[in-house]
Amino acid sequence: MIKYKIERILYHVKKYGILRTIQKIIAKIFNISKSNEKAQKEAYQNWIVQNEPQEKDLALQKKHEFNIQPKISIIVPMYNTEENFFLELLNSVFEQSYVNWQLCLADANQKQNETIWEVCSRCSKIKYRFLEENKGISENTNQALEMADGDFIAFLDHDDVLAPFALYEIVKAINENPNVEFLYSDEDKITEKSERFSPYFKPDFSPEAIECNNYITHFVAIKKSLVDKIGKLNHQFNGAQDFDFVLRATENTENIVHIPKILYHWRAHSKSTANLAETKMYAYEAGVKVIEEHLKRVGKQGTVENPKEVPGIYQIKYAIKGTPKVSILIPNKDCCKILKKCLKSILTLTTYPNYEILILENNSQEKETFAYYEILRQNPKIRVLEIKENEFNYSKIINFGVQNAKGDFILQLNNDTQILTPNWLELFIGYAQNKEIGAVGAKLYYPDKSIQHAGIACGIAGKAGNLLVGLPYGTHDPFGRESATRNVTAVTGACLFARREIYEEVGFMDEEQFKVAFGDVDFCLKILEKGYRIVYNPYIEFVHYESKTRGYEDTPEKEARFKRETKNFQTKWKTFLEKGDPYYNPNLSCENGNFNL
Repeated sequence: MIKYKIERILYHVKKYGILRTIQKIIAKIFNISKSNEKAQKEAYQNWIVQNEPQEKDLALQKKHEFNIQPKISIIVPMYNTEENFFLELLNSVFEQSYVNWQLCLADANQKQNETIWEVCSRCSKIKYRFLEENKGISENTNQALEMADGDFIAFLDHDDVLAPFALYEIVKAINENPNVEFLYSDEDKITEKSERFSPYFKPDFSPEAIECNNYITHFVAIKKSLVDKIGKLNHQFNGAQDFDFVLRATENTENIVHIPKILYHWRAHSKSTANLAETKMYAYEAGVKVIEEHLKRVGKQGTVENPKEVPGIYQIKYAIKGTPKVSILIPNKDCCKILKKCLKSILTLTTYPNYEILILENNSQEKETFAYYEILRQNPKIRVLEIKENEFNYSKIINFGVQNAKGDFILQLNNDTQILTPNWLELFIGYAQNKEIGAVGAKLYYPDKSIQHAGIACGIAGKAGNLLVGLPYGTHDPFGRESATRNVTAVTGACLFARREIYEEVGFMDEEQFKVAFGDVDFCLKILEKGYRIVYNPYIEFVHYESKTRGYEDTPEKEARFKRETKNFQTKWKTFLEKGDPYYNPNLSCENGNFNL
């Protein structure tokens, strides 16, 4: 553990510098965020009261008769089990408002606990097996699995707790989705004194996210036939055995349902990974192997790294097939100094060789600009193309660039950006070459290095908005979302990467309804409509000097155009907005994109 902490400190020094690393260490030692944590806990307690079933609701649930009434086998491996925590677990199962359950216990403790044995022996719904030896978490769990005869298998750790309506919600989802084979829910943590905190409201199933981070974790219920198909837990991955199991399960079914409710309470105590990730560093080392095996099974080539940014969040660097050409489209109007900074960062840092840069000239007036263009034309990697439009129409400019590009891949890039990642194009291509991926975006910073863009969610402020705006450099969202490769609904057009064929398939960008605002979000939603996915890659980093060229919506004409395009967006995507962004949990506030309650 000490070695890991030293490695993380060195990592932070290298990435964020000595000063920010020292500030981070001091904040952790003195728990500077304690007052904010207290406020968050109080807000969550209010949320619980307002949103979760009360006693009268649970009573009605117990009377409800479902058309489909599957037996749920709850699997619990036991080792070094603390009696008071386990009795609380038992009580949470006994109090379930859905009653067709079975509890399968595999006890690997050195000595049988008489109290636990007595309680279990009195209930016919409990199958209890005292194991002769402790064979590790995977084999102990498999022993419990062998006793299960339910229609669905659910997993519960021996010191955790279920919400009283957990199985009811699972069965409700099964009735609403009869073909479902894999279900998971939101979760929170619970202290030794049974105080709830740190709710984790998750996205709907996200294939690129689960590859790099087991965000699903708890509460999981899997159809028994799927368990039989994929096999039991693998002891080779002890510590990350649940990650391996989830990946194998989701590889073998498309019938996956996310229940956006807190059904599971993860116990946080001195020996728990819920409380301190560093207590089980071997689990994160095993996670690398889990992902490597996953890539082999699905036929992908790439390397897996544990960047040590946030424990349990990994990076996949996919191998590139061939050396496809990338066309970098940069709209420009004057502002030579800004354009020079952008081009310098590309030309001096980029490690990928096969790319071209298209400067899309639109209504520049300064002589200095055209003199600079003549210099640029001497570089064989750069072409300057003029699009003659009386007004600024971003979508039309990009479409013009795509139609004149020679690349297999297209990158939309604002001229007021500065690349920070040398292997940025390799990382973009690695994901975009996957035929299931429609577009890829990057992490963008403001000049002070706080976050400007970490993906886009629809529904923010009634339309769409950037995620995690303003998060200070070197700090993390409670679940490391800014540092995790994730599926999102959209990414900003300031830095949007896609295969050329995607533009042709979705009908390019909309030049009529979205000349400036929401063109990028509309483009991404059209990509989603075609069945592709959008990916946010946090390892590709830019500084974005936002709106330096075009300016802000600060004139009557610009304000009118923005209102018109906002209305166009809300009208065109009304159904999608009403349904809710699949990657932004419905329990989260849409006032901004900061994942607040």
